[in-house]
Amino acid sequence: MKRGKKYNDVREKVDRLKEYNAVEAIEFLKNNSFVKFDETVEIAVRLGVDPRKSDQAVRGAAVLPNGLGKTVRVLVFAQGDKENEAKEAGADYVGGEDLAEKIKGGWLDFDSVIATPDMMKIVGKLGKILGTRGMMPNPKVGTVTNDVTRAVKELKKGKVEFRVDKAAILHVPIGKLSFDSQKILENAKSFMDAVYKAKPAAAKGQYVKKISISSTMGQGLKINQNDLK
Repeated sequence: MKRGKKYNDVREKVDRLKEYNAVEAIEFLKNNSFVKFDETVEIAVRLGVDPRKSDQAVRGAAVLPNGLGKTVRVLVFAQGDKENEAKEAGADYVGGEDLAEKIKGGWLDFDSVIATPDMMKIVGKLGKILGTRGMMPNPKVGTVTNDVTRAVKELKKGKVEFRVDKAAILHVPIGKLSFDSQKILENAKSFMDAVYKAKPAAAKGQYVKKISISSTMGQGLKINQNDLK
């Protein structure tokens, strides 16, 4: 892939053999951004697990204390008192069969989905649509719940879900490049805390092998794991 001059200039500044201090890496990304939009900061974690084995699957969620720097549109499948609770908590869309039909028709103007357990019979039929977009409600990450208020507020604040991929890597956004460096660091630490808590009992040897941080158009920098504990 052919890269632009600005990208290659920044690439030459990166020491590929170095483990950067976390704040140093964040400052590098800030000082070497060459685009006109507010880039998303992302963290990637290589794990020492075998994702092909069900007992080594890593999945969970983390609430980032400083949010993601964007408005999260939350859809809730609920009825009765829970429907009113969801609206009061700040959900953008609340309903049941009506919303399911809209989604089947191609409507996807939302970012996250919550469902009360009794509504999963309706939501389950949307598996192919929501599942491929990583939005299928799941009790393991707190999006199938009767505690609708908490679920909505966590997503609105900045909750990220993570799931190890086939290459044993986790990859999530942790804020915007315009954030103060310490706020990005706090978000990164909260995410890693959730990752360590999600360690499967069957995982042997070194659990976290490598952590890197990058921005949308920036370089990936390997960082010292101890900085995020």
